[in-house]
Amino acid sequence: MTGHINLVKLCVGAEKVEDLEAWQASRAAQMPDGLPRHVTRMWPKREAALLSGGSLYWVFKGVILARQQILRLDEVIGDDGVRRCGIVMDPAVIRTRPAPRRPFQGWRYLAPEDSPSDLKDGAARQGGADLPPDLQAALADIGVL
Repeated sequence: MTGHINLVKLCVGAEKVEDLEAWQASRAAQMPDGLPRHVTRMWPKREAALLSGGSLYWVFKGVILARQQILRLDEVIGDDGVRRCGIVMDPAVIRTRPAPRRPFQGWRYLAPEDSPSDLKDGAARQGGADLPPDLQAALADIGVL
């Protein structure tokens, strides 16, 4: 789909994709619609492009390994009265080809042409998903994964 933009975000506290899936599953019952969301302080200025097919790409220990499609942006008012952005995502976590990413704070825009491609069903298991993220990235750099 053309005309969309993606986000990339560090998955803090998770070492592997399964950690993210487990955390989101444990929180799903607390959400009114049962959908996972990530609450952030900044509201994306490119909202229309995000909602035109964009995804949130997750970085685990310096490597992009998965993404989730962004469904909508919800206003979230914290206990402190500050307006925040709830990035509501599809519950399906899609594995991607490992792509190294330097540390950063918050989230960043990620152009579709710079986004790693999705792995085919089952390819994550066959392609070394049980390997540490840094090793997955090194193998992807030399074309093994």
